[in-house]
Amino acid sequence: MGVADADIAFATDLFSDLGQLTKRKMFGGMCLYHQGIVFALLSSEGRLYLKVKGALARELQDAGSDQFHNMPYWSVPDQALDDAEEACTLARRTLATL
Repeated sequence: MGVADADIAFATDLFSDLGQLTKRKMFGGMCLYHQGIVFALLSSEGRLYLKVKGALARELQDAGSDQFHNMPYWSVPDQALDDAEEACTLARRTLATL
């Protein structure tokens, strides 16, 4: 099962304020890149994750985010999925640590 086109469109639209994004499908999901850096993962189930570590990872975990397997990806909180400004703020914080 691959990632749905509607989920790809949602993710790229959600982060559109970051500027030009590129994407690459892999392992049934998709990675999102900003200036060549992977910052997000879209699973084949349509869940969106940010590549975070350190304090931001703990913050997302405390807010109820789920980790994608044992990888450094944590789910985008529901409130950020409904608010592109909040989602982009989290993405910028993510990119600052990569």
